Amino acid sequence: MTTNNPGSGQGVAAAAASGNTRHIEIQRSLYTPLVVVFVVVFLISNINATKGVEIGPFVLDGAFFLFPLAYVVGDVLSECFGFRATRRAIFLGFGCMLLAVVAFYIGIALPPASFYDGQEAFAAVVGLVPQIVAASLAGYLVGQLLNSWTLVKIKSRTGEKTLWARLIGSTVVGELGDTAIFCTIAAPVIGIDSVGAFLNYVIVGFVWKTMIEVIMLPITYPVINWVKRRENY
Repeated sequence: MTTNNPGSGQGVAAAAASGNTRHIEIQRSLYTPLVVVFVVVFLISNINATKGVEIGPFVLDGAFFLFPLAYVVGDVLSECFGFRATRRAIFLGFGCMLLAVVAFYIGIALPPASFYDGQEAFAAVVGLVPQIVAASLAGYLVGQLLNSWTLVKIKSRTGEKTLWARLIGSTVVGELGDTAIFCTIAAPVIGIDSVGAFLNYVIVGFVWKTMIEVIMLPITYPVINWVKRRENY
């Protein structure tokens, strides 16, 4: 039995015969580039975080300047697209990090070429310690979900008013969860071996990351407003 339905196989065959092709149209939204930045910052941070850093009396890790950016982008996603869309981005970042870890270990395990003399350096940089990976993934997942959930909850009560309150409030909750979990799991690996150094690591990391987000509010505000205008919010 034949049909003249243009959506049938005959329609597709006719389109192919005439040289026409069909593609799925990409929605013009800022959600995709924001998610890309969000995920890339997370991936880079996990490599940088394996290095312990001392700046004067402060004990930090090598990703201290990157993590706040992830939370700023997370705030933009949560404010403009909601918790469900942000949760999707968080899980995507989580999956990409797992893929990166597997790829790193496969790369380390592959036999080096006879002329390649950087095997040890390569393994030292991308051979992420399992405990660091666990710390980062756990802190990221809990912190980002708390950040997004808190922002959306505050917004449901206050409406569009007091954007500063939900940005700061969600940051405090999210960064506290992230920093406490990450530092507790990762501290022994990066050489923190005393209660004083651990408290320094947690408190300084939390205060620094929160302070950076507060300082960046004058940037976060116009970015959120710009995204809302572009997305016809």
